[in-house]
Amino acid sequence: MSAQSSVDFVLRPFEGIPAEPDLVAMREIIPAATAVATLAKEYGGREITFVTSLPESWPALHRTDGAVLIALQTHAGSGDLSRDLADRILAALELEPGTPIVNQTIPGPGPRLQDILDLTKPIDIHVHDNFDFWLDPTVERSKELDASLKEAADAIIETVQLKSVPHAFWCRMGAREFLRWSFAQDEEKVLDALARLHVKRESTIGGGKYIGAFRASGISIPVWELPRGSEAEDIEEAAAEFLPKFTAAIDDDSALDVYQRRARAGIVARQKTLR
Repeated sequence: MSAQSSVDFVLRPFEGIPAEPDLVAMREIIPAATAVATLAKEYGGREITFVTSLPESWPALHRTDGAVLIALQTHAGSGDLSRDLADRILAALELEPGTPIVNQTIPGPGPRLQDILDLTKPIDIHVHDNFDFWLDPTVERSKELDASLKEAADAIIETVQLKSVPHAFWCRMGAREFLRWSFAQDEEKVLDALARLHVKRESTIGGGKYIGAFRASGISIPVWELPRGSEAEDIEEAAAEFLPKFTAAIDDDSALDVYQRRARAGIVARQKTLR
């Protein structure tokens, strides 16, 4: 039996990790971000940093200052992303500082993120507008390196993490602004909740219209198109007001009525699955 076939497919690889919605967002919809996690004591108890991506699509990097960076925006491997990332973390810890993991390998059975991380410690995401986190901040930078980093930063979709609610991200694409909100609740309950609110005409946020959702790593990321010119700070209050209504709709276990079912069908039709 091959290593690949010996690891079962996991639809929701980050389930059980408190930062699941942010890790999925980092993997799928945020151009540049970092999130520091702590390993369990039996795996050294040190900090590692999840990042959106690394130069040349490296899966991991043991930076020259000793920091260990693990990229989330990489291709799937064994079918269990949590197992793949845990394997990369353990491999990167063994590398000499200044060394990347260049090629992805497909691991066999072994510990997952849920096994090697200290889940009692917070994993806080920080959205960046550049890729300076790739580098040891004490290393002298050349003009060529600065130019390369600037070129990479110029291609970033402007993204801001909201402060008033968790796991929500404003972004600007061309002349249009959007809110993308990552939810860890069961996908079906998220769809039901959106349908309930839509029928009551309460599915808008800050004048923004719900336009669809991404499905990624087993969870849903609803998307609203915002009024033209909206900035992140313009929707903070509206998002904070929307969250308790949405939470109540998710907690509602009653059967959908005919109008809600019709709305739900339209919502389902506007989903897009990401890998």
